[in-house]
Amino acid sequence: MFSPLILPNGSRLPNRLAKAAMEENMADAGQLPGPALRRLYRSWAQGGVGLIITGNVMIDGRAMTGPGGVALEADTPLEPFKAWAKAARHNGTQVWMQINHPGRQVMAAMGGTAWAPSAIALEMGKHSKMFAQPTAMDSTQIEEVITRFAATAHAAEQAGFTGVQIHAAHGYLISQFLSPLANQRTDQWGGSLANRARLLLEVVQAVRERVSPGFCVAIKLNSADFQRGGFSEDDAKQVILLLNRLPVDLVELSGGSYESPAMQGKTADGRTLAREAYFLTFARELAAVADMPIMTTGGIARKAVAQQVLESGIAVAGMATALAEVPDLPLQWQAGKEPHALPKPVEWKNKTMAALARMALITRRLQALGNGHSRSVRYSPLVSLIVSQLRTKRITRRYREWFQQRA
Repeated sequence: MFSPLILPNGSRLPNRLAKAAMEENMADAGQLPGPALRRLYRSWAQGGVGLIITGNVMIDGRAMTGPGGVALEADTPLEPFKAWAKAARHNGTQVWMQINHPGRQVMAAMGGTAWAPSAIALEMGKHSKMFAQPTAMDSTQIEEVITRFAATAHAAEQAGFTGVQIHAAHGYLISQFLSPLANQRTDQWGGSLANRARLLLEVVQAVRERVSPGFCVAIKLNSADFQRGGFSEDDAKQVILLLNRLPVDLVELSGGSYESPAMQGKTADGRTLAREAYFLTFARELAAVADMPIMTTGGIARKAVAQQVLESGIAVAGMATALAEVPDLPLQWQAGKEPHALPKPVEWKNKTMAALARMALITRRLQALGNGHSRSVRYSPLVSLIVSQLRTKRITRRYREWFQQRA
């Protein structure tokens, strides 16, 4: 667990524990990282993880997963990002920027751009209207997205990050192209899995061409979408085989989307996930065919479970919620301590609202850490959800003003 890992490009992770991405929604005005994010990431750097992967950083400020998200484009000022990278690398930790485009997973209230492989809206039941109606992308827009991924990766390296993670999971744009449910195109970007994977492969190649050989390029990939007729485990295996041909330094395996939040332990296709290390079975099977190191995230909060993951042939154990609860969990494990590192579960009948409440609890904890309050507090899910919705309304107004000024 605490031994180093040498990646394919020769760079080194100090240990096998990673802080996986969480969407903080904590950007300052202008969608830039500020003091709160620096304090938050410094706490993780001091907490003993070998790798920190940032929350979503958007490649296009017109398309955001949330109004408090960070955006990094070719002409974005780099000083705030340099300060962020410096804080996250405080303890010699590797820090990778997760770069992403949300595709159709854009809130309607934000008024942004909702591009998608096909004009198929999210199916969220009575909550579907919360999301924008997507438009099918033309070839020019697809090429623009590829260029934007490469430009953001280049900017991340200039700012001092040691790598990027290209987000191809959780129902965001690249994941939408991979899914036969969301991608019903009949051109070179749709149909066969090779065509549906084309966007991911071209993004990886474009990014690799813009960054130096020592800069890490990783992928976050669904082991499955956990939707009937969606991206399957066999699809994931075939994509790994395609990625084996490219200079990829690590693949993180997760699962699910907004429609089927398997990353929170819930699925839409009725399958039951493991209570801990949700995706370990899938990760083991995919690691068997992967040339690059594999990382898995989801439901890891105990030392014994992390050790089980690593002993299963997985190179890196990723944690998210556990490190929001206990930022120095790796150091505590090293010292022989076993703190409880999970919030109280939210078991509401309305699954969508329960998922939102779980995210609100985590976000509230991240905001507390960003404000310098390290003591763990048991927040009310209902109060946290209300506070989150009020805050979201406020920062949505701020985002819309910024969006209109840019336009």
